[in-house]
Amino acid sequence: MMSLFKLLEKIKTKPGLYIGSASITHLRMFILGYCFARSEMGITNTEAESDFYKNFQPWLQNRLSIRTVNGWDKIILLTCIDEKAAFDYFFQLLDEFLQRDQSQDLD
Repeated sequence: MMSLFKLLEKIKTKPGLYIGSASITHLRMFILGYCFARSEMGITNTEAESDFYKNFQPWLQNRLSIRTVNGWDKIILLTCIDEKAAFDYFFQLLDEFLQRDQSQDLD
């Protein structure tokens, strides 16, 4: 099975093929389904995938100075005009997240 980040690169370039449209909400649901399928198949997450699942939400809340119980998709959507803009912004934020200094993460 393809890694999460390779799959996200494909989705970024052709969202309609994978999730119907460039929608942050559709993307979140796809990622949740992908994570569930891997778990059901007994496929262990990579270190980078585990880091994303565990730390993206708190990193995002800190990055955007937003405290809420909403998921990361709704947090991003709060800062954007529509689903498409939020979808595009997610990939900018993901790049930042993946390049961050992990020693700065909150525990």
